[in-house]
Amino acid sequence: MQQNSTVTEFILLGLTQDPLKQKMVFIIFLVFYMGTVVGNTLIIVTIKFSRTLAGPMYFFLFYLSFADSCFSTSTAPRLIVDALSKKNIISYNDCMTQVFALHLFGCMEVFVLIFMAVDRYVAICKPLHYPVIMRRQVCVILIIVAWIGSFIHSTTQIVLALRLPFCGPNLIDHYCCDLQPLLELACMDTHMINLLLVFNSGAICSSSFVILIISYFVILYSLRNHSAEGRKKALSTCTSHIIVVVLSFGPCIFIYARPPTTFSMDKMVTVFFTIGSPFLNPIIYTLRNAEVKNAMKKLWHVKIMTE
Repeated sequence: MQQNSTVTEFILLGLTQDPLKQKMVFIIFLVFYMGTVVGNTLIIVTIKFSRTLAGPMYFFLFYLSFADSCFSTSTAPRLIVDALSKKNIISYNDCMTQVFALHLFGCMEVFVLIFMAVDRYVAICKPLHYPVIMRRQVCVILIIVAWIGSFIHSTTQIVLALRLPFCGPNLIDHYCCDLQPLLELACMDTHMINLLLVFNSGAICSSSFVILIISYFVILYSLRNHSAEGRKKALSTCTSHIIVVVLSFGPCIFIYARPPTTFSMDKMVTVFFTIGSPFLNPIIYTLRNAEVKNAMKKLWHVKIMTE
């Protein structure tokens, strides 16, 4: 990467400088990260090998779980390792790579959540046309579009980051590299870059959240014409989706859709956004989805029996 500064490395201050609290950070987030990887991998394997989970919703859930695992992996391992390190140094190139990965998989989550909302809208509001509209070829095309859109978004973030000159201070008061903490270290007027950041990441989070909430209100409103059993099943599925949307987009909007201001809670909000949400998503989807739970029981029962 072409470097526009004299700084070759950064020092991450992490969540805390207290040795006892650092040990607690190590234990807590090691558990969270392992739970994230195991939970999302379990969903991925179940959907991959279960014949009962072949619908579009589970096709998208497969990619959401994959994006969640990668999104958490972009920050959690370094946070865990740094909690036991005396000096948390990250090279300039590794820092830029982390920015790219963070936004690539974060944006992928946004796209997949939107597609899941579209899937539920068509299934509930246009049931007769559902097999045609949400056929497998269409779902594959949507995922390809999601990857392309995510790559363009993350590339934009890298272009903005590479334009930042760093002349001296290299202490990042955070546990990961992102544009906001890097803007504070840049030896230039970052007002315009911050506006571009708000119009890019902030606009994506805010507009997507509004679209998703409106779509789910439309879906819930249309349920009045369904049977009691149909309403119950659809409501259970949509409730899971709404919970995940709020947990994912709330912190995203707080971090990216605001003027260049630093708050004491920024690091904890980012922790929830990058580690907490990917950990909770598989729990939410499995606890509230009988089909996923039954598929897991059958799949792993067969695995145990064959062994």
